Formats: sequence, structure tokens, C-alpha cells
Amino acid sequence: MPDVFVLFHARGSYNKIMKNKVIVSASLVTGLSVAERFLGFLYRIVLSRLLGAEGLGLYQIALSLFGVFAVVGSGGIPITVSRMISKSKAENDTPSERRAVSAGIVACLLLTLPFCLVLGLFGGKFSFLFSDGRAFSVFRILLLGLTFSSVYAVIRGHFWGNKQFFAPSIMEIAEESVMVIAGVLLLRRVPSPLVGAQKAAWSVVLSYLFSFTASLVYFLIKGGKLAKPKGALKPLITSALPITSVRASGSLVNSAVAILLPIMLMRAGADSSTAMKLFGVVSGMVLPVLFIPSTIIGSIALVLVPELSEDYYRGNTERLQVNLERGLRFSVLVACVLIPFFFALGGDVGRLAFSNPLAGEMIRKGCLMLLPMSLTMISTSMLNSMGFEKQTFLFFFFGAAALLLSILILPKFCGAYAFIIGLSASYVVTAACNLSFLHKKGFLSAKDEKTTSHPLLIPLFAILPFSALGLLCNRLFKLFLGEFFAVFITAITLTLATTTLYFVLGYIPLKRIRFHRKAKRQKL
Repeated sequence: MPDVFVLFHARGSYNKIMKNKVIVSASLVTGLSVAERFLGFLYRIVLSRLLGAEGLGLYQIALSLFGVFAVVGSGGIPITVSRMISKSKAENDTPSERRAVSAGIVACLLLTLPFCLVLGLFGGKFSFLFSDGRAFSVFRILLLGLTFSSVYAVIRGHFWGNKQFFAPSIMEIAEESVMVIAGVLLLRRVPSPLVGAQKAAWSVVLSYLFSFTASLVYFLIKGGKLAKPKGALKPLITSALPITSVRASGSLVNSAVAILLPIMLMRAGADSSTAMKLFGVVSGMVLPVLFIPSTIIGSIALVLVPELSEDYYRGNTERLQVNLERGLRFSVLVACVLIPFFFALGGDVGRLAFSNPLAGEMIRKGCLMLLPMSLTMISTSMLNSMGFEKQTFLFFFFGAAALLLSILILPKFCGAYAFIIGLSASYVVTAACNLSFLHKKGFLSAKDEKTTSHPLLIPLFAILPFSALGLLCNRLFKLFLGEFFAVFITAITLTLATTTLYFVLGYIPLKRIRFHRKAKRQKL
């Protein structure tokens, strides 16, 4: 039977190590990430209700440009620090670990402080960067947290490289909590959408200051040390540059979308206020919901990166191939499991959470995007972990071209749906390029019989019947219960049906897990 949920399985001691460390780490990180994303989802609901679609649009425009500077300030540096530490551990070179962290901090300071200084002194001359000039004041507030966020990212990379996933995960959820609490307190009785967007920006800055302080204190308490970055700064920047370029380009594309989509909507017949509201709906309500699976995929990628890096640099090709294929298959399985939930309940989520039927309709119609999105996320992280940043940089541009063309051409035909269609096309193109490159390099040709079978055919084919089951249950329960309880019971029904199917088919290895726990207790 296919055993997809057991991501990493091989013979002998490796099997025990991976079960005890990798799967446990992935489960822990995923659980904390889900909690963090749930807090973020609740905060999005609060923002949508307190700011309104227009205020949320202003906040998202400012946040999209801030994302460009945040990526330039750190970008690929944390993942590069993590990989350099993994390489140093493989070579038993402790001084190099400390130099890598120091080099990362120096690089972030050099990349963020000049931007903050220039925009602080001559900020008024850059308001042309926004489709709505009001968003610039929101952006300047966000800029105050840029350096704090970048340095924290480097320290987080240090933890990743040392396979310490619990502490940064706790800090992430604490950071999100600070933002939610500060936002709720600051956003009471806001007089206008602009003032509300500005106060929301202050809550972000406060959360960045908290995570920076907490991570630095923990780093020092755990014996973290710095060393002169001599000899490490240049290789770090050289290695991080392609990743930073990809992520900065991604942020630039998001900023371009934030400028172009309202303009193209106005050309299609919407007035400026309606265009801003539509952008607020799709960027501030729809996409945060559709990106929920990225929490799980991101957790798996986070745990995989140091493992793949060590296997790659040590030349352990067989184990590398097995981990790559099963990581990809797990990502596909996650998407297949979640798509029916979004399709059946997306409309209700939009109405209940955001009081916006259009948001719910977009969530439901855009849920198929989860499949190429999951493949793109995991495959890009895999390639970066093995040093193929230049390839991912090139593949990103192919996908970005598909997105921008959709934004420029489709709004007159399908309105704000152009953003969803463009993102889907972008992910399809990028995932196809990533997987083709992995196959060409021979990384997807493991000889293990379980990796050469096709265990995901059933989950792929199960998307349609499970979606139909969810729709049927939802409509049936609404005849007797309110909308909220109908959604809740439908979600439980789908969860039970999905769990039962995959347990019967062997995708959920409960017997093996019980046996493993029993054996462990006996040893103790």
C-alpha cells in the first residue's frame, strides 16, 4: 500500500532517524505554522471589518511595496545562512558557522539602512510609486520595521541550519500574536480608511520589533556567537543573490500587480473607489485563504532544506532522490485533500468571515490553484537547497510573464478574476520548469519501488467526488441548520470521509505509528 504520509523511509538506521527527527520536526513546525496562519486569518477578518475593502486595499498596496524592500534587505540571506551552516556541519567546521551568521547580519544592515535613510529624508519624492498616493504614508510607517525584520530573518536562518525548528516557530506565532493584539487595540474607532491603514501598519512594526528582540535574546542565551565575517561575506552574497533576485522580483511583480490591476479595472469601466475595493477583496481576503496550504508546504520545505543540503554536499544521491520524490508527492497530496474543502465551503467562508459574497465566489473558483502552487513552492525550495538558485531565478520570470500578461489582458473580460487566473498560470509554468529540471538532472529517478509507483492517482481522482460530497452535505445541512453550523458539520463530514478513505488505502500508517510508539516505550 502507498505510504505517502511517511515522507522519508529507507532501510536500517536511516529509517529510525528520519521518523524520529524529520517527521516529528515537520509535524511540530506544521502544527505551529497552522496556529500562526489561523491567527493571521482571524486578523484578516478583523482588518476587513474595521478597515473595509478600501482601507484594506490601501494597506495591501503599501505592504506590497514594502515587501520589495524587505526582500532586498534579507531575501535569500536566511536560507543561504542555513545552507552554509549545514555545509559547515557536514565538514565539522564550527568557525565557519559563526562567520556565516555574522556575514548575514552585516549584509542585511548594508542593504536596509541606506534605504531607510534615503526614504526617510527624501520620501516625498517617491509617492509616484503608488497608484493611490495615500498609501505612501502607510508605507513609511512600515519602513521603520525593515531593519528589525531583516536581522531577525538571519537569526532565524541560524536556527534552521542547526535544525532547531521549535524556537523560531514559537517566535513566529508570538510575532503574529503581537500584531493581532496591537492591531485590535489600535484599530478601534478609526475615522477613515487611511487612518485605519496607518494604524494597521504600526501593529506590523511593533510585531517586527518584538521578534527581533526575542530572537536576539534567545540566540545569546543559547550560546550563539559571532565571528569576523572575513571570507564568508562574499560567498554568502554570491549565493544569496539569485534567491534574493527571485524573491525581489516576486515582490516587484506583486507591486506591479498592485499598480496595474486597479488601473486595468478602471479601464474596464470601474471607478477608482470600486477598483480599489476589488483589489482589496482579491489581495486581502481571497489570496490569504487560498494560501493556507502554503503553511503545510512551507513547514515541510523548512525541515527538508538542511537535510537535502547535507545529502547533496555529501554526495548521498540515493537518499536525496527518495526525499525529493516523497516531498513532492506529499505536497501534491496536501493540495488534493484541501481542494474539496475550498470548493464546497469557499463561498460560505467569504460570506461568514468577510461579509463579502464576491470573496467567497473567488475562493471557490480559484481553489484548483492549490495544486500547481504546492508543487511550485516545494520544488523551488528543493532546487535552492541544492544550489540551483540561478535556475529558479530564470523559471520565476517565465511564471511572472504569465501573471503580468493576464493582468494586462484579462480584466476587461473577467474583472478581478484576472489576478487568480494569472497566479494559476504562473504556478503552472514555474512548476513545470522546476520538475523538468529535476528530472533532467536525474534527481527524480530513485529506484525504490514505492517512489516509482503512482500512489497519488487516487487522491487526484478523489478531488471530484469529495467536492461533490461537500456541496451535497452543505446544501442538505442548510435545510435544517443555520449557515454556520452547516459549514462546520460539512467540514467534519469531509474530514471523516477523507481520513477513512486514506486510512483504508494505507495512506495513513496508523498501525505502523502505534507499533513504533509501543517499541519506543518498551525500550524505555
